[in-house]
Amino acid sequence: MALFPAFAEAANTKVENSSEELDWLNNKSFQTGDAISLHSRILEKTGEKPYQKASRDASSSQGEEREVGDGPPRKKKKKSEKKRKKKKKHKKRSERNSSSNGSDSDTVYPSDLIKQEEEEDRHQDTSLASRFSWLDDLQAPTGHPFCVDRKPDSANWTYKSLYRGDVARYRRKGSSTLGLDSQRQGVSWEESETKKRQKGGDSKKTADRYFSTASRQLLKSEPPLPVSPVAPDALQLSSYLPVGERFPTLSVNPLGVYDSSTALWLQGKGQQDDQKRDLETEGNPVSVVGRTGEFNRRLREQPSDTQLWIQFIHYQDEVSSVAFEEEQGGESAEHRKSSYRAILDKKLSIAERAVAMNPSCIALQLERLRICQELWEPSALAKEWKKLVFLHPNSAPMWREYLLFTQSYFSSFTVTKVNSAYGKCLSTLSAVRDGSMLSHPAPPGLEEDMLDIFTQQCHFLRQSGHSEKAISLFQAMIDFTFFKPDSVKKLSTKQQVEFFEPFWDSGEARVGEVGARGWKAWMIQQEQGGWLQPDEDEEEEEEEEEVKDRSLPRGTVWLDVESMREAAHWLPWRPDKAKGQSEEDCEDPDRQVLFDDIGSSLIVLSSSELQFQLLLKFLSFLGLPGKTQFQSQVCISGNDLQRPLTSYELPDLGMNSVGHMTTLQGVRKWTGLGNQGEKFLTNVFGIIQPVLPPLRRGFLSLSWIRYEKLKVLRCLHSGNKKRLRSQGKSSKRVAKRLLKEPDNRSSLVLWREYAHLEWILGNLDEARKVFSTATAMGGTKGPSGPSLCELCLLWSQLEAEDGAKGQTGQHADATMSPAVRVLTRLAEGTSSQSISPVSILKARRSYEQALSSSLSYYSAPTSCLVGCYALFQYLTVGIQAALTVYSQARDKMEELHRKRAPDSVKPGGMEASFPAADSSLTDRRLASECEALAVQQVALLRFHTNISVFPLVTLRQTLTSALSAWPSSAPLWCIYLQLENHYHSAGRARRFFHAVTRDSSSVTPRLFAIVAEQQRKQLVDAAQRSCCFDEPLPVLPENGLSNRIRGLFESAIATEMGAHCPLLWRMYVHFLMSEGKADKARGIFYKGLQNIPWAKGLYMDAVQMFPEHLQEFIDLMTEKELRLRLPLEELDILLED
Repeated sequence: MALFPAFAEAANTKVENSSEELDWLNNKSFQTGDAISLHSRILEKTGEKPYQKASRDASSSQGEEREVGDGPPRKKKKKSEKKRKKKKKHKKRSERNSSSNGSDSDTVYPSDLIKQEEEEDRHQDTSLASRFSWLDDLQAPTGHPFCVDRKPDSANWTYKSLYRGDVARYRRKGSSTLGLDSQRQGVSWEESETKKRQKGGDSKKTADRYFSTASRQLLKSEPPLPVSPVAPDALQLSSYLPVGERFPTLSVNPLGVYDSSTALWLQGKGQQDDQKRDLETEGNPVSVVGRTGEFNRRLREQPSDTQLWIQFIHYQDEVSSVAFEEEQGGESAEHRKSSYRAILDKKLSIAERAVAMNPSCIALQLERLRICQELWEPSALAKEWKKLVFLHPNSAPMWREYLLFTQSYFSSFTVTKVNSAYGKCLSTLSAVRDGSMLSHPAPPGLEEDMLDIFTQQCHFLRQSGHSEKAISLFQAMIDFTFFKPDSVKKLSTKQQVEFFEPFWDSGEARVGEVGARGWKAWMIQQEQGGWLQPDEDEEEEEEEEEVKDRSLPRGTVWLDVESMREAAHWLPWRPDKAKGQSEEDCEDPDRQVLFDDIGSSLIVLSSSELQFQLLLKFLSFLGLPGKTQFQSQVCISGNDLQRPLTSYELPDLGMNSVGHMTTLQGVRKWTGLGNQGEKFLTNVFGIIQPVLPPLRRGFLSLSWIRYEKLKVLRCLHSGNKKRLRSQGKSSKRVAKRLLKEPDNRSSLVLWREYAHLEWILGNLDEARKVFSTATAMGGTKGPSGPSLCELCLLWSQLEAEDGAKGQTGQHADATMSPAVRVLTRLAEGTSSQSISPVSILKARRSYEQALSSSLSYYSAPTSCLVGCYALFQYLTVGIQAALTVYSQARDKMEELHRKRAPDSVKPGGMEASFPAADSSLTDRRLASECEALAVQQVALLRFHTNISVFPLVTLRQTLTSALSAWPSSAPLWCIYLQLENHYHSAGRARRFFHAVTRDSSSVTPRLFAIVAEQQRKQLVDAAQRSCCFDEPLPVLPENGLSNRIRGLFESAIATEMGAHCPLLWRMYVHFLMSEGKADKARGIFYKGLQNIPWAKGLYMDAVQMFPEHLQEFIDLMTEKELRLRLPLEELDILLED
């Protein structure tokens, strides 16, 4: 018997020689037929024939061979290779197991066959239940006609929804639902997300709205240049536009008025692809990539063009704004912040490259540091600033920016540190001016820049509460400038300061104190043996009780006492030697000013004009209205409607004297400087006037009279008649005393101010006598005399205002008008009381000749001459004649101003904050004359609209054109607000404000835009409160004014000048508190401290609005070394007493 009994016969056929076979391999007890029958039975049970299995095995082996033999193997992933290897291993393992099982089991038992049949029946049922098939395809009916698919579909988890092919399509007709009551019940059928995407997703099919990103980019881009399709020859030959020749005449376009696209649409045709592409190219704005490439090309060709570098840096802001608008809805705040950081890094890299190309350009250095303020740490930024200042010690603009950085960085700010930085700046510039710093030459206009920085330091000390140090600085500079001994004038600034220190520490009287004689007299007397201090009995002021009501809150009491002490103790404390006082007797050590605090800030002014400017700045610091020959004459406050012609002649009521800067909304205790301040001011005038030339003394006297007029106006606005009467008497006494001085007796300017003072007090007859006397003193100068011209202009304006009170329109007879009589006598140079029509004609001829000669060669201020001529034409001819005079004069003077002004200094530009080195006083005087002419013209138009019927469009056009040229003119803005407040719609004013603020960097138009919206909100709120619910409102209610005002505040403080404006921050905090938003107001207060940490007024406002945080604010002021006159410990003692 063979080893494999089933194949014994095959073995017998292969082996012919039976002798070679081994006997132990044969099993003679096994029958071959039984094995074959058993094998066939197994094949019948499984339903598979032997040849089928063999063919399948053969085909699989052929496929494997083909896969192995076909060319290079394909690259597959590692996972698929691992799966294939596992499958091969499993297959080999199963074959090996089957072969071993076959060899182990020699027989098949009947029980195994029965189990195999049951498993096959069960497998057939499960395979039928889990397979998808149609009922028609089944050969025999089954008990399970439906299948249950238990296998999960992973696509549902991936796409979060069913496949759209698995959902039956349907179309809903109507919105009703069966089974629901249509009156009380219903189902809201909403559109699916796919339909919404189909409607709004395709941007090519739907037109963009005006607020979309593409539309905003189109509005910001430059408009394409219009290209005329008509040949130039046709335009030259024909005198009309040939409408019909542009497009061919067709049946659908018989008149030829449709364009090509419309004609094709009417024919049922479409445009060609190239035409559409051309139209899209023309309509699209200039791409960002194209402009960037243009910048790069120009910078490669002109690497030394610094303005082009700065424009390229600013252009990155435009690119970022467009990018942020596109990401407005879909990106998170963190992503936008990172994008903004990337833009800053890009700007910094451009700036560094520009600085490397132009290392000597200061503007690029400043631009780079402005960018670094948002990227670097304060310590690294301060180190870079010091390095830059060390490299450019002779640049005044660089020092200004450094000082602004030092005093506006809250984390490192202290008053002592900033004051020492000012001293370092002025001492370094003084060394450059003297020539002791050989490495850097002195630039032109250095002394003027030094005077501006010195004044800025004094205002910084005043705003931080250290008014004593500021007054001491001015006292020392006036002694150092006007009373300098001749023996030290040729020394350097450092040596002069060393000689000045003994005088300051000697205890002698200083400027403004009783018995002051000056540095020069002290030096001479010291050489002769010194003098004895005279004993003068001073009247001691009675000290009022500081705490009047102890029941008030603690914060309110502190605020009242602090304000009272600041208004009374703004002068530095000096020990009275007559009373035996010493420095230890001072209760408040901060009231004493040492030489170390002021010595490094003393500078030398060699120009007499700059010396006089120093004196005027000191008087303005004390609260006097300054007026010089080159400063603007237009100081306006309120624009009183009762004086529409002369309101710009009034001094500014908003100018606070020293000691009244800390409270934004408060009541002044007195009109001027108080008794102590008035004595100080009188002593200043007494010591300064003898050392000035006669012309300068006249300007000083003019400033004093205008100060007295200012005090009268304050009393007039307060409404206290008794106080007005007493103040009027004292002011008239001062004016008469000044006019009695020999140098002032023939001064027409002082007589003019005195007559105006009498007119304001209501003494019209007395004022007319003064005017008449002054006119007779002027003689026969005529319109060629500026002083006489100004006097007659003011007199005629006052007469015109007084004559228009009781009537409307002009005089029927011009010869009877007092104003015409004054102007005619000015032109003729006579003092006759009666005039005739012939004299009016002669006067007009004289005015024409004087104006033409004055405009042909600009030599003297012509605003007064133009004003006289225009008012004369208005009173005798009409308003149009007056407007013609103003237009002619303004065009000529503004053209002259544009020619003389340097091209590099443009309004609103980067260099606008830096004065040009070669700008002369004549250029600034010419600019002030142009602005004064604009104010006069607007004032005359407003006067005419008040007394007669006249369209306001002329006044509005004149105002807008003047404000576009002079956006920082407060008088023009005041008149503009009064004009626009008459209208219910504010759209026109808002558009104009937006246009002006966009092109100007000044804070003035932004402040007036905020005030305009606040006035409108007050009007709307008052109207809504006064009317009942069912009554119509007198004005249109407007929502969103609060948000608009907040937006204006935010845009204003976002600018460089607005961020460092204390008034703007204080107004913002007050507005939020008035709206009841205390939390937001407190947040804006802390935000303001990051930009203006030196402003004591902001801290005082915070105490007034948040008295519960008094301790916190006091600690902040103490930490930053602001002037604190009432510590909380002393407050507790006062409250206990």
